[in-house]
Amino acid sequence: MNRRHLLKLSSAAFLAPVFPTINTKANSKPTGPFRFCLNMSTIMGQKPGLLHSIEIAATAGYDGVELWVRDIEQWLAEGNTIEALAKFIASKNIRVENAISFTEWLVDDDGKRAAALATLEKEMKMMAVLGCRRIAAPPAGVSKDTPVDIQKAGARYRETLVLGRKYGVMPLLEFWGASGTVYNFGQALAIAAAANDADARILPDVYHLHRGGSGFECLNLVNGKVIDIIHMNDYPAGKPLNEQTDADRVYPGDGAAPFKKILQTLKAMGGTKTLSLELFNKSYWEQDAMTVAITGLQKMKALVSGL
Repeated sequence: MNRRHLLKLSSAAFLAPVFPTINTKANSKPTGPFRFCLNMSTIMGQKPGLLHSIEIAATAGYDGVELWVRDIEQWLAEGNTIEALAKFIASKNIRVENAISFTEWLVDDDGKRAAALATLEKEMKMMAVLGCRRIAAPPAGVSKDTPVDIQKAGARYRETLVLGRKYGVMPLLEFWGASGTVYNFGQALAIAAAANDADARILPDVYHLHRGGSGFECLNLVNGKVIDIIHMNDYPAGKPLNEQTDADRVYPGDGAAPFKKILQTLKAMGGTKTLSLELFNKSYWEQDAMTVAITGLQKMKALVSGL
């Protein structure tokens, strides 16, 4: 890592002239059942870079971040080390809650799946160094509208869980509302059950719950162990469901999602839930990244305070 660049990023003066009134305490202890997290998709359009993205999240007051594996790999390809990244994250008093991965662990091709598991293992090793205990396991690589064999999918998900236990980095089963494959909470729940593994977890997303037709009452079917993290975002009321895309996501509370019900259900499950802001809104990407991060955190905290 370039020492001069690191010192520049770490300087308190870097942000003070722009946001003199914000609280720069990076990671105050959460006092309730929720932690607040920033998924780097929310500010990726501004291209702040890996270290600056982490610093933005910490300075804005988030408890944790969701890092994208591809961003970490790009940073390592520039000659940096995973140990240096771990040290930088620790210096910001922030936690890596989850890693966003796109390995094709679910595909039917045995060769591709074996290669995907090897890649997933490499990613888990990196996450372990960063102190990250989770990694996303979405239906990447599966052809759209391909019927899913629940028992096969469960067995394949169990393979990833067995791998995860070697490194203490557990895969979270993710569903994508418009994927046409694993797009519904019911499918994810069935796959998790078919895995027959106590470490099975599901990674829900407010937009995907809506887009895939799951609704939100389904969250009442699981206990606190099944959901560690939920991706927080909202969806517009006036646009037809099948025309909505990731780019339509808006700040939590700015759309039509029933957040009071969602958050009450999550709270009733027990355990601490991480609320992670995940947006792909191009209009937000045109704004200052720190402004977006702060605005998103304020909106999530306002929803929680209204319970």
